[in-house]
Amino acid sequence: MIIRTFAAGCLLALLVAEGVNAAETSGRAVHAKEMKPGPIAEEGFVPIGGIDQWVTIKGYDRSHPAVLFVHGGPGNPLSPFADAVYGSWKKEFILAQWDQRGAGKTYGRNTPAGDEALTMERMTADGIQVAEHVARRLEKNKVILMGDSWGAALAAHMAKSRPDLFHALVLTSPLLGGRQDLQASHARLKELARQEEDEKTLAALDAIGAPPWKNPRHFSVLRRAVRAYELKRAWPAPPSWWEPAPGYDTLQARTDYTKGEDYSFLQFVGPKGDGMLWKLNLPASGLKLKLPVYFIQGEEDLLTMPAVTKRYFDKIVAPVKEYVLVPRTGHDTNPPIINAQHRILAETIRPSVK
Repeated sequence: MIIRTFAAGCLLALLVAEGVNAAETSGRAVHAKEMKPGPIAEEGFVPIGGIDQWVTIKGYDRSHPAVLFVHGGPGNPLSPFADAVYGSWKKEFILAQWDQRGAGKTYGRNTPAGDEALTMERMTADGIQVAEHVARRLEKNKVILMGDSWGAALAAHMAKSRPDLFHALVLTSPLLGGRQDLQASHARLKELARQEEDEKTLAALDAIGAPPWKNPRHFSVLRRAVRAYELKRAWPAPPSWWEPAPGYDTLQARTDYTKGEDYSFLQFVGPKGDGMLWKLNLPASGLKLKLPVYFIQGEEDLLTMPAVTKRYFDKIVAPVKEYVLVPRTGHDTNPPIINAQHRILAETIRPSVK
């Protein structure tokens, strides 16, 4: 077991987009379509789990290790922003993005039926099919699996189900479950509000009470408080990161993103406190993993707090495990967390990938 803290002075690198334009496919369901010359630059709808789901695969050399990103939210795809945030990684890795069921372009293609609830089981099965598709397109046996927040919980379920598909599992600010994470978050935020004599935030937190909640708006109250207090402690991301890339900046694409985000959020928290968030209990799903596991955790994270994720990490049994604590970082993506992710992938995982 390795525990590492990244020094803030080493976290100055901003990653610059390499600029592969996105293009929408239309008509019937199709396999991912190559959009431009080069080692690999594919994006399109792939039949996954009985519907068409949006998958992109980009990189400069097909022989490089592949990284499958599992986005958070659950309704917040990385694909519109991937070139801006992770573009320079294409020199060393093949990068695969996936708009999950109910999110982004996948949502726009398949407006979900009212009775089609999002479940961890269904989305885990989807994710495994996506990983198989990426590996097959690249003629590889395995890919590196990387998930953030909700995506970390989903990625962990994927890795437990099919460890043979993945070289390693990289979890950033992993969501363990509504009760574990949000009870600790609510208590810590109240403590900070009292210390700063922030009566407005304290009143808002007292009004919603400690989780679990049956009102879906209560999670939003907590999330606003988290962001407000993390802004005082964490290094923000450049605004340019969150400008959608070409192909994701159309009115239709922006509408699909927003509607998918709203749909997924309600599925996540549930209209009466009965969504995936409250059913999630990652530690209870098993503590043994058959592949290397790396945790990357923001030191200032007030949603999935270090004290909570470290307790879970300590109980995990894996061939290799490492916990990286990143200063000046909250729950949201910023330059220090991207730099820490890159170091783990490039310096620790990549040399062992055959």
